[in-house]
Amino acid sequence: MSKKKLAVICNYVLRADRIGGMDRFFVAFDAAAKQINYEVDWFFPDVETFDFYKDLNVFSAEDKFTVETLFLNHLSTSKAKYEGLITHFIALSSPFYKEAKKLGYIKQVIAVDHNPRPLNGFPFKKQLKNRFKSLLYSSAIDRFIGVSSYTAKHIVNDLGKTVALKTGVIYNGIDTAVFKKRPTQIASKTDFKFIVVSHLRESKGIQDLIDAVSYLPETIKARIEISVYGEGPLEEGLKQQARDLQVSEIIEFKGSSSNIPNILADYDYLIQPTYMECFSLSILESLSANVPVITTTVGGNPEIISDGINGFLFQPKDKMRLSSILKDVVNGELEITKDTSVLIESEYSLSRMVAEHINLLN
Repeated sequence: MSKKKLAVICNYVLRADRIGGMDRFFVAFDAAAKQINYEVDWFFPDVETFDFYKDLNVFSAEDKFTVETLFLNHLSTSKAKYEGLITHFIALSSPFYKEAKKLGYIKQVIAVDHNPRPLNGFPFKKQLKNRFKSLLYSSAIDRFIGVSSYTAKHIVNDLGKTVALKTGVIYNGIDTAVFKKRPTQIASKTDFKFIVVSHLRESKGIQDLIDAVSYLPETIKARIEISVYGEGPLEEGLKQQARDLQVSEIIEFKGSSSNIPNILADYDYLIQPTYMECFSLSILESLSANVPVITTTVGGNPEIISDGINGFLFQPKDKMRLSSILKDVVNGELEITKDTSVLIESEYSLSRMVAEHINLLN
């Protein structure tokens, strides 16, 4: 039996020092697709060569052009015929989809939406532009998949009710086996370690965390430490902010790490003060390590965090509330005693995510 060909396009940079949930999903999906007789071509904007991806057939734009252009050029030169095309982290209903179908035989196009929306929604002009693009290009996409109910709802809000019947939800999942689990919390605990795992840009709200820490009484500051893992354009500004507010000895910036699955268990809580989120893999990973989460009510966060059960929720940009939560956690007035990993193992596993994505091909 001849193999069926599948193309997967991801606006996602592969890096050896940052192997996370999506990297594990890509590799697991490739293996599962091969088991049902698919040959998968993967298209990325830039690729470091490392063993984790050795079994994937990867094409790289090498930052010469966009990953969409890479794929269109590939179609033009190779005349490849694909049973299916799947996109991740690509803008929805762009001319790309129509052009891809015109250049080659593609039986089914599936667009997976991982893109968060602004806190206050898109400006009116952007809303009109989205609707116009939907009229022009959404017919080229056979299925829209949101990574949370929040995301699926906003796909329909952005593109119009005409896409509702072909829009579904597949929640992100993680490989729970790779995460070291934190032991049960000690009731008499006196000092607390918090962790942030985040890209360092304005929309992630780390600047609010720094302010919130500065509001704490000195007696609380003396009992906490916060490690920030990640890189981004705001890094130097955040470090300066911490110095200016005299909390740089509490908040340490540690850069990127591929060892997050083992590191998480050394901490008491993950903090994610984000302004926009679809369905956070960092939250799933933290809960899988039995580390509860302090985060905002944006996006899909309330779909996974139950306030007081596996974490604490606060309104985005509410720095005083975040500071109050930190103080109450340290004073023992707020605590999470439930094993937060149980829900992730039963409902948000990588195997479930892969199986549901594979089912889209049938």
